[in-house]
Amino acid sequence: MLRSTPPQRPSPAESRWATPWLWLGLGTLVTVIGLAVFLWALAAFLTRVPDEPSADVAPTIIRLTAPPVPTATVAVFVPAPTIAPTSTPVPTPDVSVAPPEVTAGYYATVVETGGVGVTVRNGPSTSNVLVTVAGENSSVLVIEGPTPGGAYQWWRVRLPDGTEGWVAGDFLAPAAAP
Repeated sequence: MLRSTPPQRPSPAESRWATPWLWLGLGTLVTVIGLAVFLWALAAFLTRVPDEPSADVAPTIIRLTAPPVPTATVAVFVPAPTIAPTSTPVPTPDVSVAPPEVTAGYYATVVETGGVGVTVRNGPSTSNVLVTVAGENSSVLVIEGPTPGGAYQWWRVRLPDGTEGWVAGDFLAPAAAP
């Protein structure tokens, strides 16, 4: 009987050397083809004919001239006599008596908060940052207002410790100075 010999396989050492050369060759081929396509596209872009010929456009001529030199003139100025101003004193509001409604320059008391106090904010809106809380029945000096902001009329106040902020007017009642 004849024995048939199985087909010869390359040894593992030979196959290790053949595989990198195969991939190196394929990589080089892909690189060369990619460079050729890139150079063809670059050449097509650089050698294209412009859309509008620039030969029809006339150049703009700009003449440079020196600015005019100002001429000196003599101005005759006679000041008009003025009367010395007199100071008119601004009346100081009487804060010892409560006004009929919350007013800037007067004091107010924090009311109707259910004992919680009113939030003092850094701006006239409920979306502004909380600065502190003024307790129920505490006295505040109203600096300015009212300013509309959301559902409330806001008043800028100064607390007894010097902190300033904005308070919703619904929680203030006019008061005499403490």
